[in-house]
Amino acid sequence: MNAISNLADATTISVQNVDTPNALSAFLNPACAAAIWNKHTPAHIQSGLNNLRPEQLPRGRITLRSELAAEAVTHLCDIAEMPSGPERDWLESDIAALATLFSELLNTKYLRLRLDVVTTNACRKFHIDALTARLVCTYRGTGTQYGFAQAGNDPKRIITVDTGAPILLRGTLWPEKPASGLLHRSPPIEGTNETRLVLVLDPVLDPEGDA
Repeated sequence: MNAISNLADATTISVQNVDTPNALSAFLNPACAAAIWNKHTPAHIQSGLNNLRPEQLPRGRITLRSELAAEAVTHLCDIAEMPSGPERDWLESDIAALATLFSELLNTKYLRLRLDVVTTNACRKFHIDALTARLVCTYRGTGTQYGFAQAGNDPKRIITVDTGAPILLRGTLWPEKPASGLLHRSPPIEGTNETRLVLVLDPVLDPEGDA
């Protein structure tokens, strides 16, 4: 049975912060609008990623089986000529682990893996994505921002996810009742000289149609 079917009505909608990857199963709770794994990048790895030139950061979009994520990220790192070393090894391993975790949680074999290098105000408007669910992890720069709001309004309270912490977000196709009212955005950074490295994982039901 698909992991996101047969959900009961939610009464109290909340964002769950968890300390272990297994605890991300809270995302499947009807009352959970989003789940955040309070994971931190090792300090020496974060420093190394922050010191890379933007053109050395991997970027691209690939639809693949989750077990091929490591190979795909290696290929993207090769294209960007990201230097060999502990930062690259850690990044490739972490993305592969998140791909496995996300695919198992949502019971999907295929994922759309996207790595973005962001220097502008991309997706700066609060929104909800037109899909079932999405995992976002910011490896460099300011993390994703979220908040609760009524339709057509921006959140009054904005929370920023920590760098290195994955957040799982529900989209408009998630069969939740009622809608959570949780919106998110990329933080506005234009003019700050900040460079963000962002991983996005989406479940794919039809890999041929997604090509």
